[in-house]
Amino acid sequence: MLLGGLSAIGLAAAQPGPALPDWERLTPEQRDQLVAPIRDRWNDADADKRRRMLGHAQRWQSMTPAEREHARHGMHSWKRLPPEQREEARALYTRLRTLPEAERAALRERWQQMTPEQRRRWAQANPAPEPREGARPPH
Repeated sequence: MLLGGLSAIGLAAAQPGPALPDWERLTPEQRDQLVAPIRDRWNDADADKRRRMLGHAQRWQSMTPAEREHARHGMHSWKRLPPEQREEARALYTRLRTLPEAERAALRERWQQMTPEQRRRWAQANPAPEPREGARPPH
């Protein structure tokens, strides 16, 4: 939810020109420009998606600056992955979520030792469920 707004801020920050003020000093029109994409997504969302959006926003607010940077890095890394690697990551993530911690650690270690071809075959044998429409990728 906040990523759309953060992207807009990032784009504005990348533009040359005077420094932009803190939120409190933005005009109501500037605030509305930043919030409008999120408002539109919220209004178009069903109840489940709204709960997820609010949960994401609450988790974001509870993160430290270092955790937020880590999340941004993960999002950018995810965007750069080729589709087949995204599918492998979805499959691995889905499987890891169902395992006790000791088995998770073993699977992570085994994954690190696999060749790209072995990972591809493993992901085909252990597919992730189809993503829900509008669902965000894991990070």
